[in-house]
Amino acid sequence: MVEIKTPKPFEVKKWNAVALWAWEVEIDTCSICKALIHEPCINCQANQVAGEECVISWGTCNHPFHYHCIKRWLNTRSVCPLDNKEWEYASYGRK
Repeated sequence: MVEIKTPKPFEVKKWNAVALWAWEVEIDTCSICKALIHEPCINCQANQVAGEECVISWGTCNHPFHYHCIKRWLNTRSVCPLDNKEWEYASYGRK
């Protein structure tokens, strides 16, 4: 019996892996201004302020907001915009 060699349909010459990642937060937007949480708030975008000055504020309820947004919010209300619990700062800055 004669063996017939057929050409390979394709050959892998190079392979690059692709990785997906996400921040360790479930919420990726500021619920007040609706901008992405790790980008400047719309106030900073409008005033063209560098992103380093627009930090994230975390409440004890673990909800993140832009510092400028939650500061404006707290001028009229004293609760978290997402769960209506009394707002307390847990930390702020870049995480």
